[in-house]
Amino acid sequence: MNYHVYHSIDVVNGPGTRCTLFVSGCEHNCKGCYNKSTLNPNSGHLFTKELEDKIIADLNDTRIPRRGLSLSGGDPLHPMNCESVLKLVKRVKSECESKDIWMWTGYTLSELNSAQKEIVDLIDTLIDGRFEQDKADPSLDWRGSSNQIIHTFNLL
Repeated sequence: MNYHVYHSIDVVNGPGTRCTLFVSGCEHNCKGCYNKSTLNPNSGHLFTKELEDKIIADLNDTRIPRRGLSLSGGDPLHPMNCESVLKLVKRVKSECESKDIWMWTGYTLSELNSAQKEIVDLIDTLIDGRFEQDKADPSLDWRGSSNQIIHTFNLL
């Protein structure tokens, strides 16, 4: 898996102070996408064990209390990302038990394959659906267009 940017401190992509990873790879090609540079799954930087370890360490750093991890992109559920995202999500759930995981995807729940569902079963909040420019609304919390749905699965 590749990624474009990792923010160890982020207050925009989800509630509270968070760690946010923007992965590479998205096959939706939504008109008006604000993050087109992440569409190519081979763009950006290689996601390494060192970065994975840093994310875990940042989430556990008590000097800056972070509420959780946000995964965006690109699309964390792009087929080329599923293996690495699943591994990361499992580590967060195991090693950072008090942290929540938020994820943004262009897929809807009904479109998910079994590998994608395995990941979604472990996260706390999913914002799903493609960005639709004609339904764009900057007043919405955590989403860009009104067709996108916020699903809350697990509450800490």
